[in-house]
Amino acid sequence: MTGPEHTDLREQIDGLYRSDSRRVLATLIRLLGDFDRAEEALHDAFMAAIDSWPADGVPANPRAWLVSTGRFKAIDKLRRAARFDAARADIAAQIESIAPPPDDIDPDSVEDDRLRLIFTCCHPALQPDARIALTLREVCGLATEEIARAFLSPAPTIAQRIVRAKGKIRDAKIPYQVPGREELPDRLDAVLHVVYLVFNEGYSASSGASAVRHDLCDEAIRLGRLLIELLPEPEAMGLVALMLLHDARRLARTTPDGDLLLLDEQDRSLWNLPQIVEGLALVERALYSRRFGPYTLQAAIAAVHAEANDAAKTDWMQIVGIYDVLLRIEPSPVAELNRAVAIAMRDGPDAGLAIVDAILARGELDAYAPAFAARADLCRRLGRKAEAALAYRRAIALTRQEPERRFFEKRIKEIT
Repeated sequence: MTGPEHTDLREQIDGLYRSDSRRVLATLIRLLGDFDRAEEALHDAFMAAIDSWPADGVPANPRAWLVSTGRFKAIDKLRRAARFDAARADIAAQIESIAPPPDDIDPDSVEDDRLRLIFTCCHPALQPDARIALTLREVCGLATEEIARAFLSPAPTIAQRIVRAKGKIRDAKIPYQVPGREELPDRLDAVLHVVYLVFNEGYSASSGASAVRHDLCDEAIRLGRLLIELLPEPEAMGLVALMLLHDARRLARTTPDGDLLLLDEQDRSLWNLPQIVEGLALVERALYSRRFGPYTLQAAIAAVHAEANDAAKTDWMQIVGIYDVLLRIEPSPVAELNRAVAIAMRDGPDAGLAIVDAILARGELDAYAPAFAARADLCRRLGRKAEAALAYRRAIALTRQEPERRFFEKRIKEIT
């Protein structure tokens, strides 16, 4: 096959790689019992498709063909390597003893494999940074260099994390399975936390020239949607709702030059209405379940903002009430800080500043730039310009993000 037909087929194979390669990989990991072996088998299967499909045609079930071919090529490699390492023959025999995948793979079993992969990559035995790197690499399919750029780390560092995580899974014999019902809540928390961290880094980058990393936001939302498709638990719905409602403000959060715009400065006509509708529906489902947690409550706060046509109509009374519930479920100084800001909007800057100062006096947020930015803003609103400038300078010293630094410097110029 040559010419336009060959080009069309290559585009079809490339499209299949983008849409199905992570599904195929998840099943190959189950069948071959090893991440690296499965990744090599995946590559070999797609290379075989490029070689054989132009002559033989695209199979009726391309995904099943890729799984079967990848498995066969992995076994063949092990057999050839057995001439130099007898242990490889035992591994090949063990893999071959597993019933070969049927020509028509059960879609439910494939989705189960994807869920197994997510829980394995987010196993609590792995270090948190390793969970993130491994999940982005194996579940999302990001290249090591892409993950490194996203988290502003050297590529070799990310590669080492991934290698160590795979070694830990192998050496500790971490099971490739969805946890039982009694383990599910704790294990699901670890998975949701990884997705949340990926989104947070995208939504408010910890450092760098951009305030937002849209690619990471998109990956986190994609992961979250996959999770609720495979395991529709209320807190998974709450997390996806939280991400959607925050990401809906994407186009309004910065100026064309990349400068930050606060919530009350944003053009709300730029907010993504379909995402807001989807997020509100998920919040409602999660709340009605009566089994919700902190992600759902944070999403409920985001929903109150999303439902306000303009900043002046925001129901701060309701937001403070939700923060009160959130702090009972999961106390944290950051949630306390956010509640103080909401109280300032409800009762005035004096009331909010008293709470912020009490939080800062405890020393828990000494390295948290938003805490000093909040104090600066409240002092600014009260006309305490010298104190505001001092707090803004402290925030500048703590931030590594250029748009935040420009925003704080602009505020200092306005009050001095």
